[in-house]
Amino acid sequence: MGDWGPIFVATVLFVLLSPGLLFQLPGRGRMVEFGNFQTSGASIFVHSIIFFALISILFIAVGVHVYFG
Repeated sequence: MGDWGPIFVATVLFVLLSPGLLFQLPGRGRMVEFGNFQTSGASIFVHSIIFFALISILFIAVGVHVYFG
């Protein structure tokens, strides 16, 4: 069967790193804001860089694999 590791990891990281859901870096009033459900262009850029770095580390260096069946 197929390798579901990349799909699972990318989905979880996408949800957790959505700007404003858990945290926003940089925030509107402070450097880091938690749970404000707002976003800005700068925070989208920062969160996309963090997402790319984590996904690269998990797929290339760690080699996450999940097989079902």
